[in-house]
Amino acid sequence: MSQYSVVNPASGTTISEYPTITADALEEVLAAGSSAYQNWSRTTTAAQRAAFIGRVADLHDERTQELAEIIVREMGKPLDQAVGEVEFAAAIFRYYADNGEAFLADEPIEIEEGTGSAFVRRVGLGVLLGIMPWNFPYYQVARFAGPNILVGNTILLKHAPQCPESAQAIADIFATVAEEFGAPAGIYSNVFATNDQAATIIADPRVQGVSVTGSERAGAAVAELAGRHLKKVVLELGGSDPFILLSTDDLDAAVQDAVNARLDNNGQACNAAKRFIIIDDLYEEFAEKFTAVFTAAQPGDPMEEGTLLGPLSSAAATERLGEQLGRAVLQGATLLASGEVTGNFFPPAVLTDVTPDMDAFHEEFFGPVAALYRVGSEEEAIRLANDTPFGLGSYVYTTDQEQALRVADGIDAGMVWINLVLGDSAELPFGGVKRSGSGRELGRYAMDEFVNKKLIRIAN
Repeated sequence: MSQYSVVNPASGTTISEYPTITADALEEVLAAGSSAYQNWSRTTTAAQRAAFIGRVADLHDERTQELAEIIVREMGKPLDQAVGEVEFAAAIFRYYADNGEAFLADEPIEIEEGTGSAFVRRVGLGVLLGIMPWNFPYYQVARFAGPNILVGNTILLKHAPQCPESAQAIADIFATVAEEFGAPAGIYSNVFATNDQAATIIADPRVQGVSVTGSERAGAAVAELAGRHLKKVVLELGGSDPFILLSTDDLDAAVQDAVNARLDNNGQACNAAKRFIIIDDLYEEFAEKFTAVFTAAQPGDPMEEGTLLGPLSSAAATERLGEQLGRAVLQGATLLASGEVTGNFFPPAVLTDVTPDMDAFHEEFFGPVAALYRVGSEEEAIRLANDTPFGLGSYVYTTDQEQALRVADGIDAGMVWINLVLGDSAELPFGGVKRSGSGRELGRYAMDEFVNKKLIRIAN
């Protein structure tokens, strides 16, 4: 089997295979990206690049259904959510098309001594490599490629081996737009590269930076290699986000939000709520209601509209999650609820009595498994929330706004959501701390990651 292949996780059927890129073709792609940077990115205005990105957004909108069905086949995302992902990707491209020129405006600096003027001008660095995961095949690419092409960089994109059809579809969109604009194809290139070839790309002097979304292991390996070659890196890695409930005037709504935060994308989201930290006087009722609603979401056909939970992305993902769950029980955790795994269809499971000496206390469960914790105070909730190697997102539910901000200040995470879930938007920066990575994507902050903040000082 080819390294890049579409294997439908609902059926286990191999649908298509794609050859990896040859050494000669890889050199052509690198040369094309470098040429596009020198001859297009550096000679066009921000407004021209914004128009280019805006047209990419248009084509995502025009091809929404087609693009959505591809990722249902590739990784089992329920169709409604797949459509939503394509629409979100289009919105991200459009956000940068609409706002990028203003974000790139020269930034004046007041001179403290002497005469004349000075300002900072943001310009691109060159060719960038993006290494992207399978769980959000369009969204991940949009939040990397959109701002960076607008800044004036060019993109090489190595997608996950199980997402070659969507990777090719994105590349086709960019190729179409490049042809319409009379622009070079090297602005955006998809590469079906091996890990060794990715290492070759990172080492190449034409490549100026790398963005990785994936596992801790992948992020550490890429960061080590990039550091050896003095390349800038942005890392968006794992997460074990806490959902803290301290008070509520609508427990049913809080429970539904908790379920939604865990089940998005079949539970396979780095910033999904995974640890549910509940104040003592609400714990029993929350646990009962949460377990009932959570386990009612049984897996179904991802191609059917209305399906909330599809299969896990692959046989390997199913095996890994099952092993983690079994090991947690063997180490003493209580399995409050679970179901029978069929193929890659993994029903929701609820764990309690997870203690710090168990692997489950520190691991990320990438699928529909929730762990419930009881705490006696706000301070204990914060300590437990921070007792993790990760620091991506977090969720705080309370009716006390002062408490909400105290807890938000106390949590070691890149993002805190207060009394809402699934609130991501193109203008809101996304990223984490600790082993969840470094750097930010989305919002205007994304445009400062791979950019030369060039000082220009002018005498009178």
